[in-house]
Amino acid sequence: MSGAGDRGPEAGAARAESPGAALSVDVAGLLAQLARSFALLLPVYALGYLGLSFSWVLLALGLLVWCRRSRGLKATRLCRALALLEDEERAVRLGVRACDLPAWPLRINGVKVYTENVDKRQIILDLQISFVGNCEIDLEIKRYFCRAGVQSIQIHGTMRVILEPLIGDMPLVGALSIFFLRKPLIEINWTGLTNLLDIPGLNGLSDTIILDIISNYLVLPNRITVPLVSEVQIAQLRFPIPKGVLRIHFIEAQDLQGKDTYLKGLVKGKSDPYGIIRVGNQIFQSKVIKENLSPKWNEVYEALVYEHPGQELEIELFDEDPDKDDFLGSLMIDLIEVEKERLLDEWFTLDEVPRGKLHLKLEWLTLMPNASNLDKVLTDIRADKDQANDGLSSSLLILYLDSARNLPSNPLEFNPDVLKKSAVQKALKSGKKINSNPNPLVQMSVGHKAQESKIRYKTNEPVWEENFTFFIHNPKRQDLEVEVKDEQHQCSLGHLKIPLSQLLTSNDMTMNQRFQLSNSGPNSTLKMKIALRILHLEKPERSPDHQHSAQVKRPSVSKEGREISVRSHASASPGSGDGSTAPCTPVVGGSDKPGVEEGAQPVEASPQGPRDLGRSSSSLQTSATCSPSHISVKEPTPSIASDISLPIATQELRQRLRQLENGTTLGQSPLGQIQLTIRHSSQRNKLVVVVHSCRNLIAFSEDGSDPYVRMYLLPDKRRSGRRKTHVSKKTLNPVFDQSFDFSVSLPEVQRRTLDVAVKNSGGFLSKDKGLLGKVLVGLASEELAKGWTQWYDLTEDGTRPHVVT
Repeated sequence: MSGAGDRGPEAGAARAESPGAALSVDVAGLLAQLARSFALLLPVYALGYLGLSFSWVLLALGLLVWCRRSRGLKATRLCRALALLEDEERAVRLGVRACDLPAWPLRINGVKVYTENVDKRQIILDLQISFVGNCEIDLEIKRYFCRAGVQSIQIHGTMRVILEPLIGDMPLVGALSIFFLRKPLIEINWTGLTNLLDIPGLNGLSDTIILDIISNYLVLPNRITVPLVSEVQIAQLRFPIPKGVLRIHFIEAQDLQGKDTYLKGLVKGKSDPYGIIRVGNQIFQSKVIKENLSPKWNEVYEALVYEHPGQELEIELFDEDPDKDDFLGSLMIDLIEVEKERLLDEWFTLDEVPRGKLHLKLEWLTLMPNASNLDKVLTDIRADKDQANDGLSSSLLILYLDSARNLPSNPLEFNPDVLKKSAVQKALKSGKKINSNPNPLVQMSVGHKAQESKIRYKTNEPVWEENFTFFIHNPKRQDLEVEVKDEQHQCSLGHLKIPLSQLLTSNDMTMNQRFQLSNSGPNSTLKMKIALRILHLEKPERSPDHQHSAQVKRPSVSKEGREISVRSHASASPGSGDGSTAPCTPVVGGSDKPGVEEGAQPVEASPQGPRDLGRSSSSLQTSATCSPSHISVKEPTPSIASDISLPIATQELRQRLRQLENGTTLGQSPLGQIQLTIRHSSQRNKLVVVVHSCRNLIAFSEDGSDPYVRMYLLPDKRRSGRRKTHVSKKTLNPVFDQSFDFSVSLPEVQRRTLDVAVKNSGGFLSKDKGLLGKVLVGLASEELAKGWTQWYDLTEDGTRPHVVT
């Protein structure tokens, strides 16, 4: 009983504490649990209330379980991958030898040292480099919620290292120069927003743009020069004078393979051969000869040679096809052998194909610092008998653009015409402060060949330090025109004109000084170094029994390894107009040779040509893993001494004209005429061109033509400088009556040429696009301020226009 009595108080105490325990329950947690239970039971109640099947509940539960499981598996895989990534490099380094390591660091697969045909004051090395790295480059713009980056990058190429000059004191070398002999192979794996660049069609474009940027700094003739002592002339090392000029006569081929087939291969046809010629970073493409196994091109090209040890002349022949062009053979010639022989005129057997040979004539032209041989050179290229400024080159103009001083600090005050522009007027009305500091750039031109420097922003004392080259037809008659422009306000800051004949009488045919700018500030000057070099063909004396043959190198990559597509299409590279490149400038006409079109206008060869053809530029024994590359060519490179060197649109128009002729005599204007009104408005400071109409155009198809008119004010051929009319459908006598204007002053426009072309539109993705005719109108007339309205005859290339009153 005592035990029961003893338990009684304890039980009473427990009962007394129970109300307090109930009050300590977590009310918030209980309510949350009730809410979750209600959320789970509500769909069941709703299904029952609506009379739906219970299968919907099972389906929802199954979907929920699958999502949670998938999320868990993904997190597990990600954790494993991150763990492997952290220990990958350490594990690989412990498990393999150093020579078998992947190319996380920059690897040098081979080294070649030149000991012959080099200056004894320099050391030349060729390094076969390879880099395959997993990099993490991330870019985030928080304002626009944009992320971009690079996950991995691969670079393969041949880098040349030149140590010069050698000196007697430490560090024994005066400077170090580094550059690629040709564009390296590059592959980039984008991340984030830039993943769009991996889309087919854009990946090739993005790679081309990146390669062009690299070319502006690191591909021959551009280079990076690091001085190691203070006494070194850095400008001379960064922009050396070319070793020589290679003149290539691309004559003919014989016994080529027939690649075209019909009826699924049952009937064998011929080929449509064309050639791709490359010297370093300079690319040419010949015209296509239709259905011919022994084509004759008779085209001539000129290319600069900066580093002939290690550089070769590379030629590949292809058969043009609608989809993928077939390979017809290749050839690689060492330029050292061409320099020794000076003149080669031979038939070369094509490599990598069972048959076929190519006839070439190669001339090595030496750069002479005096004008003693100029008259003979002009006679050889027939430049002394015509007044044309285009044709075979007699000399090379090398221009080093250094800097400018005391440019007008306020272009708005110096150029009041700028105030008339609508953009400036809007800024003034809105009260915005207009930046008065100019963004200067320099435009240089010799005849129809023009180049442009880079833009230097917000300065009136810019420093460019850029190099430019021009092929000159006749320096006795041609001038160098230089104009400094403000890119921001689109106005001129000054210009100057230098007759090249002054260089002929200068010491060493070189002028190195500050030139006073016209129509500029009182102390505005432009510092340049200009050198003229005569292109002389030295013919070494040989015995009658002398035998010579250029050393032909074998390609290092097989035909199957190329995987190239060489269809001609327009390239969208923005770096094509870079003045620092030294592109070949083959031009047309200007010679009295048979088969040469007199007075033909020049067409610039694009320095942006086919991409790397997949072979090494040096004879290194080791090779790196290279991915297939694709090349894109603009249009057939114009030849110097043949009418078939004109762009493909002109050639198609000539073929169409011959078909129309068909044994009969065409009239005075076989391509029709165009009526233009041209005048310069001094009040608006603009050239006004009114396109009235065309008449008697040729029919481009059975339904007629869909003509429109395109205009450029040469030498400006940028997209922003193009003017176009509307398209007139199915007519040979279109009426446009449209007015266009170009912002240009009267003194400047009198140095320009109006390029007018009538083209057939043909519609989207149509094959009926092409040239209907062209006319080049000179604007050096004193009547330009009054203006005139005239009919002009359309021709194939715009030359020899007949004015119809």
